[in-house]
Amino acid sequence: MFLNRILGMFSSNLAIDLGTANTLIYAKGKGIICDEPSVVVFKSGIKKPIAIGTEAKEIVGKTPEGITAVRPLKDGVIADFDATEEMLKFFIAKVHKRKSFISPRIIVGVPSGITQVEQRAVKDAALASGAREVYLVGEPMAAAIGVGLPVSEPVGNMIVDIGGGTTDVAVISLSGIVYSKVIRVGGDKMDEEIISYIKRKYNVMIGERTAEQIKKEIGTACPVNNVETMEIKGRDLISGIPKAFDITEAEIRAALQDSVVLILDAIKNTFENTPPELSADIFDKGIILTGGGALLKGLDVVIREQTGVSVVVSDNSLFAVVKGCGTMLNKMELLKKVSLTTN
Repeated sequence: MFLNRILGMFSSNLAIDLGTANTLIYAKGKGIICDEPSVVVFKSGIKKPIAIGTEAKEIVGKTPEGITAVRPLKDGVIADFDATEEMLKFFIAKVHKRKSFISPRIIVGVPSGITQVEQRAVKDAALASGAREVYLVGEPMAAAIGVGLPVSEPVGNMIVDIGGGTTDVAVISLSGIVYSKVIRVGGDKMDEEIISYIKRKYNVMIGERTAEQIKKEIGTACPVNNVETMEIKGRDLISGIPKAFDITEAEIRAALQDSVVLILDAIKNTFENTPPELSADIFDKGIILTGGGALLKGLDVVIREQTGVSVVVSDNSLFAVVKGCGTMLNKMELLKKVSLTTN
């Protein structure tokens, strides 16, 4: 214990939100110093990646034969260990700059439903990337700490963290998760639904980046006052030539309906499994939405209408998990209480 405190004085400890869509890194005393896409690009016959992060995402969907873009994480957990290790090494080296001679302590946010095998994979990847110690914290707990909820008090708090690969719904009290529900629905699933809808209705194929842009610009979970349209471009599946056309907000809302319903069902299921006293607390305090998916327009309105409970979208929803992990860099006692693993 004493040795770890001494080592901590000479290392730049890090908190990482290892997300399906983006990886964020928080450095003790500096705040968020890395926010890049979780993408790695490899060239055939070469083990080392040729591009990682922002540079890699720029070439997704535009690579020639022999070059492959890999998303190392799927549904919030590691799908490609080697690519994850390379990505973490790159990001840690980039932010750490090797100024200190001691390897860092790292806290990583992971989905609350992660298996023991998946936990081991995340921990091994972080250790292989140069970490001295690795702690894993459930994303809903980290998000709750990141938005300032009183997680240590005997009061019920409900957090809904909607990431790229998963939606994590949890009720938290006394530094623990009373009940949680994880579903494989998030921003990536929404993008896939938009791609499928346009392919099915217009016989046009669009890429992931275009689908993400559509979701951000005109994606909604409920009707809006002004009818919004957006011009999109893709490849006509019949003629094979490029095609441009307009699509409406109502169409995208219909495309996203399945994902919205699944998120609502997860929230209702969580309420059904929450003790009455904590449910009363949540009714008084409301539901907190975090993660990139929380920014889908009208989602808070739909959840409020369907549950009768007030809903608040966190001001820093994109950064809640990494800020929560970063907060615990200075609160080792709290970290030990909420950590999924021990060192």
